[in-house]
Amino acid sequence: MSQKLTFACGTLLLAFTLSAQQYPNFPSETPAQLVPKTDSFDYSRRDVMIPMRDGVKLHAVILVPRAASHAPILLTRTPYNATELTSHAVSSHLGPILQGYDNAVETIIEGGYIRVVEDIRGKYGSEGDYVMNRPLHGPQNPTPVDHATDTYDTVDWLVKNIPESNGKVGILGISYDGFLPLMALVNPHPALKVSVPMNPMVDGWMGDDWFHNGAFREQNMPYIFEQDGTRDNSVKWFTSNFDDYDMFMNAVSAGELGRQRGLDQVGFWRKLLEHPSYDKWWVDQAMDKVLAKEPLKIPVMLVHSLWDQEDIYGAIAVYKAIKPKDTANDKVFLVMGPWHHGQEIGEASRLGAIKFDSDTGLYFRRHILLPFLDHYLKDNPPPLNTPTVTAFETGANEWQHLKSWPSCGDSCNAPGARLYLHSGSKASFSAPATGDSAYDEYVSDPSKPVPFRARPSQPVGYEFPLTWTQWLVDDQREASGRPDVLTFTSDVLTEAVSVHGQPVVNLIASTSGTDSDWVVKVIDVYPDEVAGQPNLGGYQLPVSMDIFRGRYRESLETAKALTPNTPLLFKWNLPTVNHVFEPGHRIMIQVQSSWFPLYDRNPQTFVPNIFWAKPGDYKKATQRVYHSPGQASFVELPNVVR
Repeated sequence: MSQKLTFACGTLLLAFTLSAQQYPNFPSETPAQLVPKTDSFDYSRRDVMIPMRDGVKLHAVILVPRAASHAPILLTRTPYNATELTSHAVSSHLGPILQGYDNAVETIIEGGYIRVVEDIRGKYGSEGDYVMNRPLHGPQNPTPVDHATDTYDTVDWLVKNIPESNGKVGILGISYDGFLPLMALVNPHPALKVSVPMNPMVDGWMGDDWFHNGAFREQNMPYIFEQDGTRDNSVKWFTSNFDDYDMFMNAVSAGELGRQRGLDQVGFWRKLLEHPSYDKWWVDQAMDKVLAKEPLKIPVMLVHSLWDQEDIYGAIAVYKAIKPKDTANDKVFLVMGPWHHGQEIGEASRLGAIKFDSDTGLYFRRHILLPFLDHYLKDNPPPLNTPTVTAFETGANEWQHLKSWPSCGDSCNAPGARLYLHSGSKASFSAPATGDSAYDEYVSDPSKPVPFRARPSQPVGYEFPLTWTQWLVDDQREASGRPDVLTFTSDVLTEAVSVHGQPVVNLIASTSGTDSDWVVKVIDVYPDEVAGQPNLGGYQLPVSMDIFRGRYRESLETAKALTPNTPLLFKWNLPTVNHVFEPGHRIMIQVQSSWFPLYDRNPQTFVPNIFWAKPGDYKKATQRVYHSPGQASFVELPNVVR
């Protein structure tokens, strides 16, 4: 070693030693560990690591009111960061730190509950591996652990380690956090007394987050990238266009956009690419089908939003699957409100331009949810007066207390009232007669797909100025004026028409291509002028609408090309409605073949996997909708009262 190099090394060592000593005569003002004084707080906060049966530890935040004694526990399990969700403010009071999260804040504060929020396996502070909507142990999950076992182990630990509790636990949550209370119903812990799945993810192919009847919801790709890409969601999807419409058009297919953004590194995305059809991989995970096979052990309150822009399928599907098990009519409860996804825990006097005459979210929390939880979780509980079904009837804007769903008393017309499509852009409860033209037609051009809302198309998001939560109540006049959208409208109603249940589409249609999407909308058309709210004059309010991918007409599991220029029946269910079309209004049906960029474009040429459709596969097609006496298209409106 040279003398110069030796000197340099010695100098560096001396500098490091002096730096390590800090300046003893001028010490740092920062303590080695700052311990805040929280004696004045009205709650205590405990961060814990809860051991699971396989040795993995899950992080949980426990919030205990100071005066708690023999208090019940409200648990939410989440992939969305337990620490952040319980830290909305720095406050000595429990309320502010919980504001804005997916729970009824009044229920926790006024009810004296112990609040627990836990990071699920593989996310944020918890150990283990993350799997999107981790399936139950079985064909899709070879490990001995799942969300059911993790919930069981969590509840077991909580009742043994929170001395202020009364040993009773309830679980609730919204969306992904609503899927987890469904998982908790599988072999529930004896201390788990009630489950409240709100807007739950149930079946990602049939009608929740990932597909609707085979059409892929490509605007959820950023969520998949961020949620499944890192433990702490630290790597973000990047924008390339102000208008999502342009971003997805430029990429051509969803598969190609994923490849361009590096999404193929993410395990869940690769699974979606491998399972575009409703195969066993999807069926095994569908929670309505899972719970239909399980014994019904604890009370469940399913909460459904009539305009849920994300998970409009799940709650109703689970209700239909498990209600037959409730022979005593005392374990399965249903609440339906006029809300977007999760709006029931916030201010809910309106949605977009539509007003409901009262704060329906506050009513739900105070008069439905809180008494329900108190009855099952409190010591010396009050009697249960909660109806088995509480449903808000939109249009009339009234809460209904029902014994079952759907329910409309003795005045229902069974099995439903058929609203037929007619020539001349007419719709009527009378069937087409001889003399009606055979069909209406339009050209569907994949290079100019119908926007699902007015452009510029916003990304999925809840923060202002984004209005993602409102798209299901967007005025549909923009679409009805397009040449590639058919409209069929009733005469002005002279009496109210009440509809309760799921409309069923019976569309006789043909395409000149070999594949096609069909979008059908049931719309409440307001009078030309509305006193007191001029912006609703002529408003076209969507009541129920959804998409169907034509290749699954014969089998959801096996895609099949359509025979060109041949009238075929396309039949599927639309989302549940509980709506009154008032006198002076009209009922409209719209039909179109794209709904972009919410759903990926159908190339209208049959390809094995639309995720990988090439530019040359996308071709114009002539679409015909038939309405002659022998080939009548209609929407069956269920349980109609007139």
